[in-house]
Amino acid sequence: MLEIKGVYKTFNRGTINEKRALSDLNLHLNEGDFVTVIGGNGAGKSTMLNVIAGVFPVDCGQIIIDGQDLTKLSEHKRAKHLGRVFQDPMTGTAADMQIVENLALASRRGKHRTLMPGVRSKEKNIYREMLQSLDLGLETRLTSKVGLLSGGQRQAITLLMATLKKPKLLLLDEHTAALDPKTAHKVLELTEEIVAKDKLTTIMITHNMKDAISIGNRLIMMNDGHIIYDVSGEEKKKLTTADLLEKFKTTSGGELDNDRMLLSND
Repeated sequence: MLEIKGVYKTFNRGTINEKRALSDLNLHLNEGDFVTVIGGNGAGKSTMLNVIAGVFPVDCGQIIIDGQDLTKLSEHKRAKHLGRVFQDPMTGTAADMQIVENLALASRRGKHRTLMPGVRSKEKNIYREMLQSLDLGLETRLTSKVGLLSGGQRQAITLLMATLKKPKLLLLDEHTAALDPKTAHKVLELTEEIVAKDKLTTIMITHNMKDAISIGNRLIMMNDGHIIYDVSGEEKKKLTTADLLEKFKTTSGGELDNDRMLLSND
C-alpha cells in the first residue's frame, strides 16, 4: 500500500542552518499494516509523514501509494488518498463550525460541490450513529461548535473525519500526546477499533514505548532520518521498553535523548 524509495529531504539547503531530515529513507507497507514509529528528537518521524502527505517536496526518491507514484503531486491532490490526525487537537477541524458540519465536510472530500441542501436528515442519522459509537455523549450535540469541545472529544471527532472515507493510508502524528492519560487511552482504543474495523493501513508516531509495542503489528525505530530497526509479528510482541532502549543504543551508537520517551518507558 505504501512504498518509500530512497527519499532524501534537506531543509535550508546551502545555508548555515542546512539540516538533512531524511537520508535514503526506504519503507514498504503491506495493505492493512499498522506500524508504530518511535525515535529520538529530530529523528525524522514527522518529516516522514509530511513528505508522504506532500507538505514538503522531497529532494529525490519516490512516494508510491497503492501502486500510484505521488511524488510530484501537491498536498491537496494527495489528500483523497490519505487521512491524518495531528498532535494538536485544535488542528484538523473547523472550530467555528458545528460537529455535523465538520463531519459533512469530511464526507464530501474529493467530491464536486453542488447547490443541494447542506446536510440531510438521513445523513445526520448516520453521523449520530457514528458519534454514539465513540461513547462520549456527542450524539446529542450535533449542532455544538467543535471549538467548545474538550481536547479528547475534538481529537475523537478528528479521528472520525480522517477515517470517514476509508483512506488508503492513515497518518497519526503523536495524536494522543497533548491529551491527559485517561483521554489518551480512550482515543487509542478508538483508533485501534476503527483501524481494525476498516482494515486501514496506518502509520502512528508515538513517544510512548509501551504503546509502540502493544499497538499494531509492526514497529520501526528512526534515527538521523532513516530506519534503524524494523520488527513485526511475534518478535514485536515479545519486546520490552528496556529492549527498545538497548536496541536504540546499539544501532544508533548513542543514548536516547527524547525526554518524553524516557518518561513513558515504565
